[in-house]
Amino acid sequence: MNASYEPVIGLEIHAELLTASKMFCACPVLDVTEAEPNRAVCPVCAGMPGVLPVINQKAVEYALRVALALNCEIFETSIFARKNYFYPDLPKGYQISQYEFPLARNGYLPVITSAGEKIVRIRRVHLEEDTGKLTHVEDNGIAYSLVDLNRAGIPLLEIVTEPDLHSPDEVRAYAEGLRSVLRYLGVNSGDMQKGVLRIEPNISVRKLGDEKLGTRTEVKNLNSFRALERAAAYEIERQIALLESGGEVRQQTVGWDDVKQVTFTQRYKETEDDYRYFPEPDLPPLVVEKSWIEEIRRSLPELPYPRWKRLQQMYGLGSQEAAVLVAERAVADFFEDTVKLAPEVPARQVAIWISGSLFGLLNLSGKSIETTRITPELFAGLLRQVETGQINQNTAKTVLAEMFETGRSATEIVTDRGLTQISDETAIARLVSQVLDENPAQVQEYLNGKTGLQNWLFGQVMRLTAGQANPSLVRQELNRQLKVLSTTR
Repeated sequence: MNASYEPVIGLEIHAELLTASKMFCACPVLDVTEAEPNRAVCPVCAGMPGVLPVINQKAVEYALRVALALNCEIFETSIFARKNYFYPDLPKGYQISQYEFPLARNGYLPVITSAGEKIVRIRRVHLEEDTGKLTHVEDNGIAYSLVDLNRAGIPLLEIVTEPDLHSPDEVRAYAEGLRSVLRYLGVNSGDMQKGVLRIEPNISVRKLGDEKLGTRTEVKNLNSFRALERAAAYEIERQIALLESGGEVRQQTVGWDDVKQVTFTQRYKETEDDYRYFPEPDLPPLVVEKSWIEEIRRSLPELPYPRWKRLQQMYGLGSQEAAVLVAERAVADFFEDTVKLAPEVPARQVAIWISGSLFGLLNLSGKSIETTRITPELFAGLLRQVETGQINQNTAKTVLAEMFETGRSATEIVTDRGLTQISDETAIARLVSQVLDENPAQVQEYLNGKTGLQNWLFGQVMRLTAGQANPSLVRQELNRQLKVLSTTR
């Protein structure tokens, strides 16, 4: 990136809320990636004339949970408006949203970036309804689109930041941090591949030192953090190159081609006036009582950022170690439950085992920590055996893999397979002596100064015991016997 330019980025994130029914009607919320098309549609969400919408109270509750978690100012009275524009997946020809009087404003979210902590200001949080889904088809040279209205009317929360972000890394950190908050609150699944969380960065660049914002472009409907980071990086470079060549950036909406790794123009951006907002005549003002707001505030869980701080202070974890654990509430819970069940195991060791071996098994299997057979009780039992020297770390990894597949305890597996670590000093001395006797040439080379062979001899002892010998004791005994041989040459 040209160092004489500064990117200025704000994000709009649209999050579908995990309600049972839609925003303004009783139609069930279905998984649009699995459900048969147009099975959750009624006259209200199909936009038939004369129907009346009714506000979903659970959607309002979930929206308040998010707004409070983002430290927003809550408005006790907010207004729904009609946002007028025509698109085939919008049955009414307008979207019911909030504009001039949203549910909440002026919040902030602390996030963890590669450069440290950063506060990102939240401009507004408001409720609206989702659109339908279009599937574009080409058949015998004829192109057409199919409309599925299962998604039309699903409660959607829009969260808009101030233009506080200045790099693709910061953009990704904020988006990941917000996704964690939504999942901690239980209001959104965070499954971006299913489109329930969609990210739209507004990107501009300006010369360093300039206070005036440049002309922005909006990248629509990104559904992965990787695409978000790459699209932001590409659009920054495109705008800088355009300005450097004497051109002008035009305000427009662009899409992201993940195959070609480029943005492409979708339409030149409308202004807010083009949407012809006006208050929704079929809905009264949304009034929320102070007592309800406070009740929801008291029900909020510990959120990712304060938990990240606490895990470092309470357990002595590093910043990155804690960040990995708190990204998912279930992982952080698993960690803390394991620590409580195995107090003799250092907390950092628990964190290392989770983020290393356990995550490796989860990634290979495609499972989550909630669906694995490994419980905190089973995991604590395995780590206690490592800590007390009953098995070594290599054996423990083998045992963990079998636990993952079968759900059996470490004790059962170690007993049945005879995997208990050999820690008897007399037995280890005998094994080391055997290896030295069977490899006289290598021992002589070691005594002649080729000291690196000590590691090879160590490996021979471990192989002789199928990895079950206590590595620390083997090292000590090997050092002792080699030292004796060197003094008696």
